[in-house]
Amino acid sequence: MSLIASPPRATSPAQAPPSVGNATALVCRECGERQPLTAGYVCAECFGPLEVGYQLPALRRAVIEAGPQSMWRYAPLLPVAPEITERGGLQPGWTPLVRADRLARELGVRRLWVKDDSANPTHPFKDRVVAIALEAAERLGFGTVACASTGNLANAVAAAAARRGLRSVVFVPSDLEAGKIVTTAVYGGTLVAVNGSYDDVNRLCSEVAAEQDWGFVNVNLRPYYAEGSKTVGYEVAEQLGWRTPDAVVSPVASGSLLTKVDKAFRELAATGLVEATPYRVFGAQATGCSPVAAAFRAGHDVVRPVRPDTIAKSLAIGNPADGPYALDVVRRTGGAIGDVSDAEIVEGIRLLARTEGLFAETAGGVVVATYVKLLAQGLVDPDAETVLLNTGDGLKTLDAVAPVARPTATIDPSYAAFTATGLED
Repeated sequence: MSLIASPPRATSPAQAPPSVGNATALVCRECGERQPLTAGYVCAECFGPLEVGYQLPALRRAVIEAGPQSMWRYAPLLPVAPEITERGGLQPGWTPLVRADRLARELGVRRLWVKDDSANPTHPFKDRVVAIALEAAERLGFGTVACASTGNLANAVAAAAARRGLRSVVFVPSDLEAGKIVTTAVYGGTLVAVNGSYDDVNRLCSEVAAEQDWGFVNVNLRPYYAEGSKTVGYEVAEQLGWRTPDAVVSPVASGSLLTKVDKAFRELAATGLVEATPYRVFGAQATGCSPVAAAFRAGHDVVRPVRPDTIAKSLAIGNPADGPYALDVVRRTGGAIGDVSDAEIVEGIRLLARTEGLFAETAGGVVVATYVKLLAQGLVDPDAETVLLNTGDGLKTLDAVAPVARPTATIDPSYAAFTATGLED
């Protein structure tokens, strides 16, 4: 993980309460040092990354089930105030868990599910992480929220900020898909296109965050932001009848989603909401940006940065902050991390659409295609009940499939022209 020598200015500890709900501190993932729940993201002792720590009580399923049909039903497991469910906002979460029987039959596997997060308000899972980050931003007194993004996060920040009446400033690579530019700019916030890769954008945002009193959701608010991903895991377990699946396949960009789904499963077991049973976590990357998959294959603990070159722009993070932690989770659970070519990504998108009527963005195509490859390599048990994570809507990445998703025929407006195609029964 790349760190800057001087972290962005943090909110004074005096401004932050000693706890927020059941969240008690920011905890260093390396040395365990505890710090107040302020706007910090690196440990003051060892410069390791921070995450939210909790004092979690035993919970009853009935309490969760009585909550709203959104991610806020899990408020006791998140760094938010108990009254969060009474507030406004876009209400992300509680997206469908689709039983993918047709896809399972085609692949010769026992039971397969797709967690379809394209059903969120701006159509990626990023709505979840932004909801938590903006709660923290308002608690800590930030009037401007910002982010570095490969597209989906920019959409989510711009929309959620508009809903809450906050100013937004989002930074994206200038070569982003046109659809993601439009679906960010439409919300009226400030959109800055940067000539460079996502990693260049991220470095710039670290510099801006050090000078501006803004809440950067994936910089100085990152510990809170990342916790939103846990709600994917919570929902999967609840929708399966309060149990964890045998396996889950997650896309890997920064690596945070994969690690937080694992954290969710462990927290559910610790609070007594599910029985602690073994599960395996698998990661999926595009070959054109696969530093974590390469480290996994090589047996390395360190992820070597790469320059992205793939149609899966939402996964195009060449220096993933949580890459080493994703490796830890995959190895601890007995999973694997694979990667697939751009052509395989397109086939993954088409396979899911053809069998289940779900149009995934390129990240979803990466997950489906990687699952197919892992099956062929014998790394995934075909009898394992598996959940594939679809994190976004294919309407945002139309360019990826436009060359192959064409009319079956183009004809004149006559029945004779139709019959000449041979398409009639």
